Amino acid sequence: MLPRPLLLALFLLAGLPLVVGIFVPGVAEFGGWATLGVFAIALLDLAASPRLALVRVERDSKDVMSLGARNPVTVRLRNGNRGTITVEVHDEPPAPSSAPDLPHAIELPSGRTRYFVYHVEPHRRGRARFGRLFLRCRSRFGLWTLQDERAAEQPVQIFPDIQAVKGVELLARRNRLAEAGVRLSRLRGRGTEFDRLREYRREDEYRSIDWKATARHQELISREYAVEKNQNLLLLLDCGRSMCNELEGISHFDRALNAALLLGYVALRQGDTVGILACSNRVERWVPPVRGIGAIHKLIRQVYDLEPRYEASDYELMVENVRRRYRKRSLVMLMTHALDEVHLAAITTRVRRLRTPHLVLTAFLQNVPLQERLHRIPRSDVEAFQVAAAAELVAAQSLQVAQLEQSGLLVVDTLPEQLSADLVSRYLDIKARHLL
Repeated sequence: MLPRPLLLALFLLAGLPLVVGIFVPGVAEFGGWATLGVFAIALLDLAASPRLALVRVERDSKDVMSLGARNPVTVRLRNGNRGTITVEVHDEPPAPSSAPDLPHAIELPSGRTRYFVYHVEPHRRGRARFGRLFLRCRSRFGLWTLQDERAAEQPVQIFPDIQAVKGVELLARRNRLAEAGVRLSRLRGRGTEFDRLREYRREDEYRSIDWKATARHQELISREYAVEKNQNLLLLLDCGRSMCNELEGISHFDRALNAALLLGYVALRQGDTVGILACSNRVERWVPPVRGIGAIHKLIRQVYDLEPRYEASDYELMVENVRRRYRKRSLVMLMTHALDEVHLAAITTRVRRLRTPHLVLTAFLQNVPLQERLHRIPRSDVEAFQVAAAAELVAAQSLQVAQLEQSGLLVVDTLPEQLSADLVSRYLDIKARHLL
C-alpha cells in the first residue's frame, strides 16, 4: 500500500501546528493530537477498505501469437469482497511488445465475475512468456493506494504474422485476392486436364475455343484446363547480416519469413509441395518438402523462431545444399537483400548454377532509404551529390538485375512491404503460364 496525496496533505496540515508551536507555546500540543487523529483515520480507512487478496484474477491467452499483430488477451476477475470496488489491472506481456490498452480500470460488483480484453503486439518472434498480474485500487476514504500482484507466468510462442495467412484464405474463398495486393494472372491454366467450359474472353487463345460448344450456344465458348499440381516449390531464406536491416521496426528477414509462409500456404492450397531452406554462413534450418493444406502449421512451427545473424551469408553453401537435397525440378525462390553491387554480383554468380534443373526466381528487397534519397529534390550542393551517388548505385544494381533476367533467371525487385503480394502474384503467374 502507498499513501495518496490526500493523506500526505492531511499529515502536512496536522503538522503545521507543531512548527508553529516552536514560536507559540501551547499550539504544539494541538498539532500532536491532530497528527494522531489523522493517523487513526488512516488506520480506520485501511480496516474498512476492500482486500485485493479476495479478488480472483485469471488471464486467458492463446499459446501462439502473431508478430506485429494485435493479439487479444482476456483477463477475468471475481470480487470476493462485500461491496463494489474499482480495480486497475496491469499485466506483464511478453517482452519486447506493446500493450496500449493497459492499465485497464474495471468495476467489480460483489460476488460477480467481470472480464476485459486488451491487445498485445509482439515485436520479436520465438519463445516468450507472460509475467505477473498487478492489481491496484483506492481505499474506502481515498487515503491509500492498495496494491497486489499475482504470479501468473504463462509461456507463449510468437509466430510470424499467421493472421495474414488467415486473411488471404478468407479473400481467396470470396475470390477477392486483389484486396490483398495479389495480381491474378489473366492467363488460365494450360495443363492437360480439362476443367470446364466458360465464355470466351478477349485474352484467351484462339486454340482454346471449343467450336462445338460455340455452335451449340451461338456464342464463343472456351475450354479451361486445370493448373498443374504436385509441383515443387523450394523457398530459400537468406539469414545473413543484410537481412538484419529494419524498416518501420520490422526487419527484412521478418518480412521475408512472412512472405515465405504466405506463399507456402498459397502453394499448398494449389496442391504443390513446399520446402524451406534457411542459410547464413551455415544451414540454419531445413524443412523437408510437405504437402497438403494442413501442412502450413508444420511449416510455421519449424521456422517461427528463426533469426538473422550478423554474419556474411555463404551463398555457395546454400547452392550446394539445394543441389544435394532437391534434385527434382522445382521452382526455387530466394529472398534476399543486396547491400551493394559487389554483394549482388556474389549472389547472382552462385544462383545461376541452379538453373539446371530448376526454375529460379530471386526476390531482392529494395533499399528504401536509398530510393527515398534518389527521389528527393536537392536543396544544396551536398544534397545534389548525395542524390547523384544514390542514382549511380541504383543504376548499377538495376543493370545487374537486368543481366540476371537475361541469363534466364526470374527476378522480383520490390519494396519490403510489397514482398508478400508480389511473390504470390508471380507464383500464380508462373503456374498459369505453365513455366515449371
